[in-house]
Amino acid sequence: MSLQQDIMSALKEAMKSKDQTALTALRAVKSAILLAQTESGAKEELTEEQELKILQKQVKQRRDSASIYLDQGREDLAAPELAEAEVIAQFLPEALSEEAITEVVVSIIKKVGAEGMKDMGKVMGMASKELGGQADGKTISNIVKIQLSK
Repeated sequence: MSLQQDIMSALKEAMKSKDQTALTALRAVKSAILLAQTESGAKEELTEEQELKILQKQVKQRRDSASIYLDQGREDLAAPELAEAEVIAQFLPEALSEEAITEVVVSIIKKVGAEGMKDMGKVMGMASKELGGQADGKTISNIVKIQLSK
């Protein structure tokens, strides 16, 4: 079953159980997926990689919003954002630990022969492709910077 079908069935369950947080989050994901499909032309199916990128973006948006709300002392607005992020995150593959990400990044650095920060773009491109859906870009970027500065 595709990710889109999983989301649709979860949306139906949320409607039956009257879970407003899940409904809001899943409707936003469904909308983002439909927008991505219409951008690419006819009703093409999105690849799994494209669907995962959409989900990651949705989770990141909600976590960023919650962070801003918390900085402003608005816990009442941050809580729903974090709850929606958790609902969406359940459709993402399990995130890798920092140690596992570091191992992948180190192997990519050796493969590419990167010697410093000037090679960060090459390493980031390969790492993002290899770790797609299993780690967010910010974490990958931080680990690449640490490894290249050694």
